[in-house]
Amino acid sequence: MSTILVVDDEQGIREVLQDVLADEGHRVIPVEDGFRALEVLETGGVDLVVLDVWLPNMGGIDVLKRIRERWPEVEVVVISGHANINMAVQAVKIGAFDFLEKPLSLEKTITVVENALKMEALKRENRTLKQSIQSEDEMIGSGEGMGKVRELIEQSADSEARILILGENGTGKELVAREIHRRSRRAQAPFVEVNCASIPETLIESELFGHEKGAFTDAHAQRKGKFELANGGTLFLDEIADMSLNTQAKVLRVLQEMKFERIGGEKSIHVDVRVIAATNRNIREEIRSGRFREDLYFRINVIPIFVPPLRDRIEDLPDLIDYFMGRFKRSAGGPEKSFSEQSMRLLGTYPWPGNIRELKNFIERINIMTEEKVISADSVRRYLTSRSDWDKGEALKGFESMKLNEAKDEFEREFLVKKLEENERNITRTSRALGITPSHLHNKIKKHGIEIKK
Repeated sequence: MSTILVVDDEQGIREVLQDVLADEGHRVIPVEDGFRALEVLETGGVDLVVLDVWLPNMGGIDVLKRIRERWPEVEVVVISGHANINMAVQAVKIGAFDFLEKPLSLEKTITVVENALKMEALKRENRTLKQSIQSEDEMIGSGEGMGKVRELIEQSADSEARILILGENGTGKELVAREIHRRSRRAQAPFVEVNCASIPETLIESELFGHEKGAFTDAHAQRKGKFELANGGTLFLDEIADMSLNTQAKVLRVLQEMKFERIGGEKSIHVDVRVIAATNRNIREEIRSGRFREDLYFRINVIPIFVPPLRDRIEDLPDLIDYFMGRFKRSAGGPEKSFSEQSMRLLGTYPWPGNIRELKNFIERINIMTEEKVISADSVRRYLTSRSDWDKGEALKGFESMKLNEAKDEFEREFLVKKLEENERNITRTSRALGITPSHLHNKIKKHGIEIKK
């Protein structure tokens, strides 16, 4: 059943269209002016708008422009009793699906409405298909950690088993979920994501299960929830441990019965959805503390997949850097850049608390901020983090394989670079801060090959 918004200031036209379209199996929302139409569109769930050109307060052409700007996926059929060829051409140029002249031929109106709904469904299917087979990033890495992740994806993708993806923020849990969906028998159906941490508690149930018109103050129209939109496909519940216990209980019931009611509704809606969940929390600790239902955990944790943090898969760092460097060059153009051996060693000592997401942002930042074709360790230090240094235990990893004299030289160089930056590379101020003479500092700079930009 599609939802059609009819916008006309003539009550008779609204009533006729509501009766005719309802007989065709559609749900009709009749409104009398453009402002009211935009309010209904704000609530979501509208598949098609039948729009009169001559309206009080805001003209139909202006309403059409607003719809095309705000809701480009919604098809619009324009109607008018004062039709002329110029107005028809203008409406179609702005983005109307078709133009009907009053008095309306009911047979032609039904045909145009059905064709518009078919076009809307086709566009939605194309968007869903692109979303299901494409993602912004790829799974990069051939080390042992990612090898285990790929093996589990291959083993589980074609089954109907529910999967719980565990890992820190920024490790790529959504990417794993999309890859599972892409390899599954549901690949041509929707992949629908819900970030449970970003939706207020008062809205999460409406987001998941939808609502009926009038269910609450702002429910001006029926709205489908994520479970319903994912029917036949995959629903990805990201950060599921951030759900309240009340919402967890309702999700558990849906997983058990595969049916639910929209908020304010009484009709049971049956769905066929594969659920993949993810969390960055210690889920067993959440259960022990009473913040997560153990019965829900057993429902979603048929196959657990742990995505390792970047610091535990440093062997993948060169491949990840090459990938993000290539992506940045394709999007921004400019000369090809690379990292020096010393800067690569330095990147390997960093703990990457933000994981892959932090690495991606760092690559974009350093490509924008430095003009070096071979990016130096100095630039890495400057743009990698806003902190003055990172965990000393991690930093020592870069010295573990060195002899004492090598380690002393490397430490001295890093210390000098830091002091020079603190003093804006002013030799006099830096030598004073170090307690040595400017000539002694010059010798040290020369010895370690530190570049002083003029």
